Amino acid sequence: MSLIKPDGFVGLLTPSGIYADKTAASFFKSVSTSGRLGGLFDFENRKVFFKDVHSSFKFCALIFGGEKRQFDQAECAFFLQNTKTIADGDRCFQLTSADFSRVNPNTATAPVFRHRRDAEITRGIYERHPVLVDRSGEEERKVWPVSHLRQFDMTNESHLFRTASELETEGFYPVQGNHWKKGEELYVPLYEGKMVQAFDHRAASIAVNPTNLTRQAQSIESTLKERMDPDFLPKPAFWISEISVSATFPQSMGWTLVYRRITAPTNARTTIATILPWCGVSYTIPMLRSGGPEFSALEAICLQSVLSSFCFDYVSRQKLQGTSMSLTSLEQLPVIAPTDYDRSFGATTARDLVRDHVLRLTYTAHDMAPFARDLGYDGDPFIWNEEERRHLRARLDALYFHLYGLSRDAAEYVLDTFPIVRREDEAAFGTYRTRDMTLAYMNALAAGDTETRVAV
Repeated sequence: MSLIKPDGFVGLLTPSGIYADKTAASFFKSVSTSGRLGGLFDFENRKVFFKDVHSSFKFCALIFGGEKRQFDQAECAFFLQNTKTIADGDRCFQLTSADFSRVNPNTATAPVFRHRRDAEITRGIYERHPVLVDRSGEEERKVWPVSHLRQFDMTNESHLFRTASELETEGFYPVQGNHWKKGEELYVPLYEGKMVQAFDHRAASIAVNPTNLTRQAQSIESTLKERMDPDFLPKPAFWISEISVSATFPQSMGWTLVYRRITAPTNARTTIATILPWCGVSYTIPMLRSGGPEFSALEAICLQSVLSSFCFDYVSRQKLQGTSMSLTSLEQLPVIAPTDYDRSFGATTARDLVRDHVLRLTYTAHDMAPFARDLGYDGDPFIWNEEERRHLRARLDALYFHLYGLSRDAAEYVLDTFPIVRREDEAAFGTYRTRDMTLAYMNALAAGDTETRVAV
């Protein structure tokens, strides 16, 4: 970079970390956001280019100019397996210096897209909506008043954990709420990521087999009968003292918003968020808490539902390259601003629709009563109904496609990028029902109809 002439340019073959790794971010930012980047072509080795290098190794051709050499836009392509693909108009696309600044404002690392359509849709979303936390300026800007908390480390703080058999040996006895008690002492469940799914804090119990050399704790999916029982609560691997929990999560708060840290862009769904009752929370599901004034239940469900939407999930897949949704990754994803929930669909605002649907999806057990009360609902839990939940989630996804500003055609493209969801639907219904329901609800909402159940 220091050797090239001011109006010259250079091409290098380097490991892909030069545009993706945090340690190289300052260098890449100086090139990508200043108009000096001419080309970025990323290749998967697959023993095609360098036979003695591991097949999964990725490298790139990086082309950039001197301090006076400017490019209106950079030619980019990713996941290439041969050089001929560079000429493919679907696989190669252009990004401007403003695109690099906008899509990854905090790190300025390169956004990674497989196809031109992905780049166009994602770029459009970032043009219209803010990221969760923007740290690019002198002062950070938060569109939602959230802070990030990792409560209990499963290794370093394991001395605080107790199994059910250990508690029983120590004289504790099980009580309501899946708690263990002895006199004034109380132990509460320690939730882990594998126990939750979107809008479902009772997705799975954990069974521990100490004879396994690896992965001793395995999840056991909750049955439909268990989910339909509002008294059913999943069994964790461990319980933890209420004193330890209350130090960072007071019982008076009643509930918290969490998301799963361990994930992958190849899973059925990548971003998974849900509301948990008062409990211990492992670092595998970081908590999103109030970063200023108290985080209201209504704010929490707006954030939970947007994180759980197909549209948000689609963008996260374009950005996530590993198996962990880090705080850095999450903060740079685009969300719907609070004021956008004032938008009306017929006689209902987006905010009211979200409140009604998320309440019905989330309040399925008695332990979530504090959350329901904070939303102003005083009734009994909603009995789990698979068909009703499909419609509620499809209408929510349709709502977010509208709020994100995607056309029906773009929404269909986004939904078609979730192959596991499609396969599961086709196995159960013979069609991609999730897609068809969501698109039908997009039409209904466009017509101002928030009540009718579509016949799909």
